[in-house]
Amino acid sequence: MPQPAADIYIGVMSGTSLDNIDVVAVRFTHAGYVESIARHSDPLPQDIKTTVITLSRGHPMSVKALGELDRRLGECYANTINTLLEKAALRPKHVAAVGCHGQTVYHQPSGDYPFTMQLGDANVIAARTGITTVADFRRKDMAYGGQGAPLVPAFHNDYFADSEQATAVVNIGGIANVSMICPDRPLYGFDTGPGNMLMDAWTQRHRHQAYDKDGEWAATSCAYQPLLNRLLSDAYFSRPAPKSTGREYFNLDWLDRQLLAFSLSPDQVQATLLALTAESIALAIRPLERGRVFVCGGGAHNQALMHALQQALPQWSIAQTDDAGISCDDMEAIAFAWLARQTLNHQPGNVPAVTGATQACCLGAIYLPY
Repeated sequence: MPQPAADIYIGVMSGTSLDNIDVVAVRFTHAGYVESIARHSDPLPQDIKTTVITLSRGHPMSVKALGELDRRLGECYANTINTLLEKAALRPKHVAAVGCHGQTVYHQPSGDYPFTMQLGDANVIAARTGITTVADFRRKDMAYGGQGAPLVPAFHNDYFADSEQATAVVNIGGIANVSMICPDRPLYGFDTGPGNMLMDAWTQRHRHQAYDKDGEWAATSCAYQPLLNRLLSDAYFSRPAPKSTGREYFNLDWLDRQLLAFSLSPDQVQATLLALTAESIALAIRPLERGRVFVCGGGAHNQALMHALQQALPQWSIAQTDDAGISCDDMEAIAFAWLARQTLNHQPGNVPAVTGATQACCLGAIYLPY
């Protein structure tokens, strides 16, 4: 009896919000269609989260500790994948590849020696799961002069392109990024700035909670316009694309410096941070008059943020990506499953107009299980 084809891809994502490891199994049945098979999430261990935040803020770490973190993340990813396989009654032979983004611990897209570092040993993932693993997606783009980010616009274009109207796909994780897909101009996109990152950090500092559920705390106050203007005056927001950023830049140290000129209540600051996320996203989309916006990532669940985004973009229809057939919680993991397929098929995964690379190229390194 012929063996079933290995036509399933698994995407693995743990993003800048540092909350969960998300693993999604999918089939790409034809252009522009994704069949979701199964998903599973495990929380990122708190001590790993604390260590990653420490690293991203430039604190030193021994080579031993860095190596152990790389190995441990690889074990965490493999365990989450194996749990998904068990839940879905899938066998490794049914899976063509795992696409694992890894955990970003530092992103420096400019300077004399630009680099980006994602940890999570893919050798461990391949060995523990028995599945070919594709990882290290960003550094090839950087080798060709790109920012290494964002990498999801190519997938967004494949799935969301519409010949009749402009489409913005906005991922609001720790950092927010936008893909602009227009029928009359080339695909473009970039990191717009902080997504949930500053709101989460401020909530943790003042309310000892992981995040502001549904933006309820922010909604108890109003954005303070002078502070919002000061935050938006940061050079990052007016810098032309290509551009990307991360926790290394937008963090509580950055926020505390901006707050020195003000005396505000914590709830006023939280409301202003929510407005900063909404307005910095709107700045990227507003040059086009109208269209549709699909939002994914954790920020899609923040009702106050979604309302603020609709107010900032009154001519645009705004919805979660669920309304287009892909869970807002799974979008990034699916994108890296798609990038793994691109790699195995020797197809490019980056968009030079987005990242600034000198050419399109095949991304990722392939790790065989045996």
